[in-house]
Amino acid sequence: MEYKGSSVYEHKDFFENYMKRRHRKESPNIVIELPALLNMMGNIENQRILDIGCGDASLGEMLLQNKGNTYTGVDGSESMCQKAKESLGNHPGCKILQSSIEDFDFETEVYDLVVSQLALHYIEDLQSAVNRIFSCLKQGGRFIFSVQHPLLTSSAKSMQSGGPRSDWIVDDYYHTGKRVEPWIGAHVVKYHRTMEDYFSILQQAGFKINGMSEARPLKENFDEEAEYERRMRIPLFLLFSCVK
Repeated sequence: MEYKGSSVYEHKDFFENYMKRRHRKESPNIVIELPALLNMMGNIENQRILDIGCGDASLGEMLLQNKGNTYTGVDGSESMCQKAKESLGNHPGCKILQSSIEDFDFETEVYDLVVSQLALHYIEDLQSAVNRIFSCLKQGGRFIFSVQHPLLTSSAKSMQSGGPRSDWIVDDYYHTGKRVEPWIGAHVVKYHRTMEDYFSILQQAGFKINGMSEARPLKENFDEEAEYERRMRIPLFLLFSCVK
């Protein structure tokens, strides 16, 4: 069975296993992607923030602690939204809404910052979503997001072996579109795009691209030299910083 969007998180065993992997100390999301994302965001004081595909809102906690004005998290998974509400508690200025990105009712010119962590590669019609993100930002507002690096989404062949990998297969890179990836015992649908595709989608929506990052690992974030060297072999993430 193939799972699209956030539907796979409604399965209890998958959800529990994912949360354990996602928040383990050595998770690439924590030691590689998050530092790159926070560096791109810089000062977010007094900004109205929309988090697309917010998951358990762990990013939202950080942003509110760093004086973000308001935080709205959106996720399609009921399980994730419940976890996010538990994490944020009664923090003033925050709300969690359950909706897929495709169906979310974006308001017009409301937010100073739209952020998304590793969610947009699950969307088939990304151009439509990015167009609506553009419309919900104030003039001068920023859109900062990360996706799985196209070198990884191009082919799931490297995922077949399981366990820590020392080699990666890049194949069918220019054949963009649907991919089915084995992940934590399930088969999850993602959509592969080239780096050029991401640039084109952002530009067609009207964004000015201020920066791009492949989240180069920082040695000081790793406890083990061997793991740092392994992560230096191939980029896992691709990030963009854009302005309206």
